[in-house]
Amino acid sequence: MLRVGLTGGIGSGKSEVARRLAAQGAVLIDSDVLARAALARGSAGLEQVIAEFGADLLTSAGDLDRTALGEIVFADMTARRRLEAIVHPEVRRRADELERAAAAADPYAVVVHDIPLLVESRGTEGFDVVVVVDVPVENQVARLVADRGMTEAAARSRVLAQASREQRLAVADEVVDNTGSLADLDERVARLWADLTARPPRK
Repeated sequence: MLRVGLTGGIGSGKSEVARRLAAQGAVLIDSDVLARAALARGSAGLEQVIAEFGADLLTSAGDLDRTALGEIVFADMTARRRLEAIVHPEVRRRADELERAAAAADPYAVVVHDIPLLVESRGTEGFDVVVVVDVPVENQVARLVADRGMTEAAARSRVLAQASREQRLAVADEVVDNTGSLADLDERVARLWADLTARPPRK
């Protein structure tokens, strides 16, 4: 098994890279998906969030109002750390389960952990390869405004809440430049996949 950590700033196009790696044959473990499941209706995680941040974060259907929670935690680092202390242990537990299952099914599997906050929260230890999807900050902001309807101020706030571009690049073993077209990205991910599959799996 080859254990890959994939990360990139918000608006970098990391999800596009993850989808392409999965299409090539990687086993994708998406931390965002696991984090959503950790706070799903009826979960212990949701109960903890409501106890910590208040019942007004519940919708009338009993789901978490993720937009309202985001407004709280992206404006307050202390609140963000409190949320991470609830969510991250469950995400890691489930990711470890999925990784063990992948390795049992195929000892030569390339397992890609898609972790937006890899640098900020988990660190790079234990990964055979760390891949960073990279674009300049201005590209991130422009994409968030165009694709997600954010104001420029909100987009910059989200970008600044994460590790800096320089911090991510400092831990990268492989860098995928995503400043070009989707066709350019296809070529770059194909080269990355060829490199990953040429590496010997961990014993």
